[in-house]
Amino acid sequence: MTARTLWWLKVGRRCVLAVAVVITVLCAGLLLAAIRNDQAITGHLGTATAEVDAVAWDRTIIRFETPDGIVHIPSNGVLYPSGLVAGDLVRIEYDATDPDLARVAGRTATLTLLPLGTTILVTWLVAVAVAWLIRQRLRRAVPVEPEVAVVDSETPVRSG
Repeated sequence: MTARTLWWLKVGRRCVLAVAVVITVLCAGLLLAAIRNDQAITGHLGTATAEVDAVAWDRTIIRFETPDGIVHIPSNGVLYPSGLVAGDLVRIEYDATDPDLARVAGRTATLTLLPLGTTILVTWLVAVAVAWLIRQRLRRAVPVEPEVAVVDSETPVRSG
C-alpha cells in the first residue's frame, strides 16, 4: 500500500467521524429548537380547531381561525403532525403572539426524542464500524521502510 493510500485512509477515517459529529450536533439543535418552540407556545397559549388542508412529506398545512376572526395558515405547517390526513379536524395549540407557530394539542418536543435518538444511534454505529474497518486496513498495511545504507567503520562517509 502506498503512502498516498495510507494518507487517504487516515483522512477518510477522520471525515467519517467528523460527519457523525456534525449529524449529532444537528440533531441536538433540532431538539433544542423543538423545546424552544414548545416554550413559546406554552408561554402565550392559544387553542383552536384547525382543518388539515394538505399533507406532504415535508410539512402538514393547516387552517385555523383565532378569536379575533383572522384565518391563519402557518407557512411551515404544524409541529408534530404524525397521523394527520387532509380533511381532518384537529385541536391545536399556538403561540398567541405568533399564530404561525402551532402544534397539535397534547404533542410536545418529547415526540422528537425517538427519531432523533435513533438517527444519532444509527449514525454512530455506522461511523464506528467504518472507522474500525479503516483502522484494520491501516494496521494490515505494511509500512514503507526508508532505505538505510549500511556503512562499515572503515568506509569514509561524506556529509553534505
